Amino acid sequence: MEFRIKPIGFIKVQDGQYSLHLHEEYVTGLKHIEGFSHLQIIWWAHLSDDPEARSRNLAKNLFKNAPDEVGVFASRTPERPNPLMLSTIKAEGIDLKKGIITMPFIDAENGTPVLDIKPYFPVERIRNSKTPQWYDHWPKWAEDAHRFDWKNEISFDGL
Repeated sequence: MEFRIKPIGFIKVQDGQYSLHLHEEYVTGLKHIEGFSHLQIIWWAHLSDDPEARSRNLAKNLFKNAPDEVGVFASRTPERPNPLMLSTIKAEGIDLKKGIITMPFIDAENGTPVLDIKPYFPVERIRNSKTPQWYDHWPKWAEDAHRFDWKNEISFDGL
């Protein structure tokens, strides 16, 4: 089975500013999106797209309280069989004519190919979701994440 994936745009990171730029043929796809405060961006981790990274099933965990090694499907590593990534972003601005969405942050690099945009629906929240013990102390809401001590959480050894 073969799949054909075509980027709809790219991420631009410049001077600490983050934006998504749609290719011209997809700009009309933004019609009526301005009512959504948050969007889910599906992007391709192109910097991790090589045969070695795609063959990995285990990942070195970068969180101090987690096991040293976890399966790629128990992590958010970009080094995986298909380097598809998902980020939920706050849409700070949407230029419907130019096809540009500005956001406070996205964990993608400048030039990252964007594959799709989906509106975030609050109905997707899970009231009693569960995570392993090593993630259980993380903030429960995205709005609280900026107050969390991420520097004490992340192990930069070996990165």
